[in-house]
Formats: sequence, structure tokens, C-alpha cells
Amino acid sequence: MSGSEIRSAAYGLLPTDTTEDVRTRGAGVSTQVAVLPVGSFEQHGPYLPLATDTLVACAVAREIAAAYPVHLLPPVTMSCSHEHAAWPGTVSISAVTLHSVVQDIAASLRRSGVEALVVVNGHGGNYVLGNVVQEASARGERMALFPAAEDWETARTEAGVVTSLLTDMHAGEIETSILLHTHPESLRPGYETSDFVADDRRHLLTLGMSGYTDSGVIGRPSLGSAEKGKALLESLAASFGTYFSMLTASGDGAE
Repeated sequence: MSGSEIRSAAYGLLPTDTTEDVRTRGAGVSTQVAVLPVGSFEQHGPYLPLATDTLVACAVAREIAAAYPVHLLPPVTMSCSHEHAAWPGTVSISAVTLHSVVQDIAASLRRSGVEALVVVNGHGGNYVLGNVVQEASARGERMALFPAAEDWETARTEAGVVTSLLTDMHAGEIETSILLHTHPESLRPGYETSDFVADDRRHLLTLGMSGYTDSGVIGRPSLGSAEKGKALLESLAASFGTYFSMLTASGDGAE
């Protein structure tokens, strides 16, 4: 990437709000909502960058921030990618660490008057984020995890994505489409000829991704398009409306 492309990519990851922007936005809602993108730094085959999940989570979060009065946070860029450890470049942190990071961020936000947190997860291996939200909700805190599988399924259908969510597991049609729309400069040649299907992955937690794919790809990236990527993000932003209403409603809890 050129220097200008690197600067452009960094700008896309980092919000540029001032403290006054946050104060003004919060004055218009009963409960302020922060949005935290959580990505990963892991292999996505030979054509998508290691930061793909972070770029996807940030793209979803930016789409949300454009449609709702939320406090957009910078991303968590490394998470639980242990199933990709066989590939060079992958970096993981423990589930315990990720749990603590999100908890600490939520606590810090509450101290500054932001009572609700939405975690926008870009990596399917971050199972612990579901536990974080469940535990927070049980304590009476306002927290949600987005998108749910149902939100992705709605987006897939509305965007005309052909591949099922089961088949489109990693570096496939959805991720390729979103990056073709938001960061086309980040793709390398090869996604057009890298389709690979492995729907039966029952031993994934034991074997890791290398037990099912040599390339690191499971899905049909050849079907990706920028148009589908745009439609996916628009659908997810629409789905977020229910989450926003739930978190800003008066009452005792978020979920």
C-alpha cells in the first residue's frame, strides 16, 4: 500500500470526534450508546488482509454511526484467533484478556456518563463476547452484541448473497463483498479463483482451520461484489434500530 492508502485506511478505523461532539450528541438522548468494533488480526487467505475482521467491524460500526446518535469508539484490533494459529501473521489474545478489555471499556464509559455499550463483533471466534454481554446484562448494565446471526441472515438475503452463512465461513462472499465496497485497495488478486467449501466442521475447535482448509479460505469469494457489500451494510444498519431502541428505552436492563 502507498502512504496515502495507509493513511486513508487508518482514518477509516479511527473516529475523529472531539469531546464536545460527544457532549452535544449525548444531550439529545436519554441514554448514550457507545459502539465498540471488535475485529481480529488473522489470516484471510492469500488475498484479504490480516485486518479483515477489524475492517468489517469498523465498516458496520461506521454505518451505524451514520444512522444513529451513537458514540463511535476505535476498534479492538486483536482478539481470539487461535483456530488460525497455523498461518503466519495471525496474532491472538486470550478469551480472559478480551473479556477484561471489554468489561474495562464498558466501566470507563459508564464513569463518563455513557451507560450503554454495543459490541460490534467482526470475528466469529470471539465466543467470549456473548458471555461478556450476558454477564453485564445480569448485573443490570446496558450492553448488546451485534450483529446476531439473524441480522446477518437478513442482510445476506437482502443483499443477494448466494452463499449460506454455514458455507460462507471465512474469507468468503460476505467479507470479500464488504471489503470490495469499503477498502477495494486492500484486496490482492486471487479471490476470483479461491472458492473452497467445507460445511462439516464439527471438530473445528480441536483441529483448527488447518484441519479443514489448506488455503485458509472456507467460502465462495468469487461471488463477492462491491454492490453486495454496500447492501449488506445498509441492511445491518437497519437491523440495528431495534438494538438502539432497546438500549435507550427507560427501564432496568438491556436484554
